[in-house]
Amino acid sequence: MSDQFPDPQGDGEAQKFPNRRDILRERQLRAAEEARKEERRRAREKRRLAEEGGRSPQSPNASGSRSTRGSQRIHDEQLLHDPLTTGTRSRRVAAERARVLKRRRNAKIRTAFVIVAVLAVIALCVYIAVGAISSSRSQTGALDYPGPGSGEVEVVVNPGDSGGVIGANLVKLGVVKSEDAFLQAWVDNAAANSLQPGTYLLKKEMRAVDALAALLDPSNRSSNAVTVPPGFTKEQVVERLSSFGNFSADEVEAAMSDAAGIGLPAEANGDAEGWLAPGSYEVHSDDKPQDVIAAMVTAMKAKLDGLGVPEDQRQELLIKASILEREVNIEQYYPMVARVIENRLTQPQAETVGYLNMDSTVLYGVGKVGGVPTANEVADESNPYNTYKHKGLPPGPISSPSDLALESMLNPADGDWLYFVTVNLDTGETKFAATLEEQEKNRALFDQWCTDNPGKC
Repeated sequence: MSDQFPDPQGDGEAQKFPNRRDILRERQLRAAEEARKEERRRAREKRRLAEEGGRSPQSPNASGSRSTRGSQRIHDEQLLHDPLTTGTRSRRVAAERARVLKRRRNAKIRTAFVIVAVLAVIALCVYIAVGAISSSRSQTGALDYPGPGSGEVEVVVNPGDSGGVIGANLVKLGVVKSEDAFLQAWVDNAAANSLQPGTYLLKKEMRAVDALAALLDPSNRSSNAVTVPPGFTKEQVVERLSSFGNFSADEVEAAMSDAAGIGLPAEANGDAEGWLAPGSYEVHSDDKPQDVIAAMVTAMKAKLDGLGVPEDQRQELLIKASILEREVNIEQYYPMVARVIENRLTQPQAETVGYLNMDSTVLYGVGKVGGVPTANEVADESNPYNTYKHKGLPPGPISSPSDLALESMLNPADGDWLYFVTVNLDTGETKFAATLEEQEKNRALFDQWCTDNPGKC
């Protein structure tokens, strides 16, 4: 039988018919090619799934993560040695895969190196910081006494002193070894800024922290405050300061006469009466009388400035307020008596014809600070402070007025009163009148009280 057959197109040429071996070989080649394609597809799919698994941040556990990485390495090696990847094109693909794997390994190495470098830098910074703190502490310790100290020294803390000023003074007095040690203790103690001015008893050669603790302990602070009550006269202030023990009467009187030294303004005419503001004043062991009195004058000027009183009206206000302070002892009567003073001064045509007629001024002129003037004292025209005999205001203030007295004179109550009289010296009860007739009736009440209380008038 012939293997040739006629051309179906009828061109007369014979066409060779494939035998069974050729057909079988063709089928095997196609099947092998399909198998290789399927294997490559499966390999790509596995690689994709492995890469997605490696990028996922939610690994079930550490062992699962290691298992994934191990599977990735096995898979990569299989791809490199897969017999289906042989041939020119397959070798290029394998080379590219090898480069990808190498880049991955290099990236991991670089990441690890960066992490290690950052941790090293952090550790170095911590080491340096700890060393600096330790060095600072050791230096501070070298500049500090070991304590606990001995002996006794008086330390004065003035108002407004900062930690640096106090530290310098403590070094000067031998209480602490260095300002740096004290300032470090000051910074470390949150209560340092609450330190009160005053005089303290401390030891010499104390640790800075102990010295600060002693300054913050109220039991170490000696009470050196002198108090000037409202209505005190200049002479009473001299007596109070002299009895304090720090100064003699002569020293205080000399300071009181030093107008420039105590800061008296020109309108005071060199007389401190009325310019000594009531209040409590800290007296330190190194203070001079001028220092304490100057503080009183400064406080009064500050009060007048706070009330908006012009400088050319300050002295007049102090005179009026000082009289009011000596005439009244109950708060409710301050504005009312202030109105009486204003009415008498501003209504010369009224029954009082411009006279203040104040007992307090008469008593001040004769050197008394309480009680009722006698008939002879009231009749004494030689007393310049006798407002029964001299119209208008007296020459100067007669006491230290309180804030209430100053404010009441600036804002007196409304009324037509020209007279007032205290009808009970024990309670301070006071009656007010617009006419002399009504005033005489009120005065009769006072006379009766004096009769009922002998020795009190």
